[in-house]
Amino acid sequence: MRTNHSTTLALAALLVGTTLLPPPGAIAAAALSSPLELSPLIEEALTQNPVLQAARKHWEATREQIEQATVLPDPTFGVQLWNFPQNGNLATSPGRAQNTIYTLAQRFPFPGKLPLKGEVAGRAAAISEQTLRLQELELIGRVKQTYAELFFANKDVEIHHEHVDVMKQLFETATARFRAGKGSQVDVLKAQVELSNLYQRLPVLDQQRHVTAAKLNTLLNRDPRGVFGIPREPPATMPSQSLEDLERLALSSRPELKAAELAIEKSRHEQAYAEQQYYPDFEVGVQRFQNFQAADGFGAIATVNIPFSFWTKRKYDAGVREAKASAAAARAEHHNWQNVTRFQITEFAAKMQAQQQVADLYRTTILPQAEQHFEAARAAYRTGRTGFLDVLEAERAVLEFRLAYYRALVEREIQAAALEQVVGSAP
Repeated sequence: MRTNHSTTLALAALLVGTTLLPPPGAIAAAALSSPLELSPLIEEALTQNPVLQAARKHWEATREQIEQATVLPDPTFGVQLWNFPQNGNLATSPGRAQNTIYTLAQRFPFPGKLPLKGEVAGRAAAISEQTLRLQELELIGRVKQTYAELFFANKDVEIHHEHVDVMKQLFETATARFRAGKGSQVDVLKAQVELSNLYQRLPVLDQQRHVTAAKLNTLLNRDPRGVFGIPREPPATMPSQSLEDLERLALSSRPELKAAELAIEKSRHEQAYAEQQYYPDFEVGVQRFQNFQAADGFGAIATVNIPFSFWTKRKYDAGVREAKASAAAARAEHHNWQNVTRFQITEFAAKMQAQQQVADLYRTTILPQAEQHFEAARAAYRTGRTGFLDVLEAERAVLEFRLAYYRALVEREIQAAALEQVVGSAP
């Protein structure tokens, strides 16, 4: 019987020794112990992210449209040849015209049209600027969320390794009890199987960490295979700002709301410009006459379009109706964003509060009780007052509750980043 026991222990030790060899990825990850700060990542993302760079260039392009809209149309230059060739005979008067008229003209829109076009272009550029600011906030939110996810991925691996260490101790305890004839062979094999399952899950955890790091690298416009240090643990306290303060701040600074307000102003100027189309534009010019065998001279010319003719007025009527409809749509969009903002502030703040309460409950009550229960169960197992399964379940509970605590902290940070995007600043 002793020989069978020795054989079982040797087999178990061989299997555990083989299984306990950490994978190369885990060794490399363990070497990256330097802290990873969030602020430099945000600054780098704001300067290097290609999507944000494209939005910034688009804003610069729309600003250049303002001057284009307020400048007069190009002047025109024309040449008129009368009675060419002279007397209708190219052979007798080659290359000569009886009269040559040179005309230099400039078109002038009705007073007020160009300033209104400039106002429309200016509002469009301002809307583009708010779109840029929105994309900046969205990028900051994504960096913060990914940073929190990377913290949890690292913490998951760290806690998993701690769980492995505890299970190794339990395996040693079960082995010692079995050798002393106080435990069973089943306890040793259960501990070995639990260790095998733990190391089987490690590659999955490493993969999750690498994918999260690749996501953060992509936001920073880096090589997705780059490595990071260890993110800082989120604070265990909630920011102290009331819903009223957050709502007031969001309604005055949220980019979507500001863009909707600018769209209302833009539509108002577009309507005024559409109504100005009923008024005519003017074109004036000077002329120089060169006459064959006669005195040369100067002249002037003036033309005006007729926008109120019955076959063209319908076009301008439709333009006014279009501008009025756009203004009504802009007002409705602004009202909708006000409603969405109030709802999202309430939603994200409530989720933050709930996750904070969950984290506090785990930190102050559930985790201490679970750890006490595990220590008591382990001590009782050493003295033979409880079974191995009781210790294993207690240890699993500690692992599960620790992960749940950090998951609650990370989820609170994710909701905080979403709230910050709505408000436009950190809550």
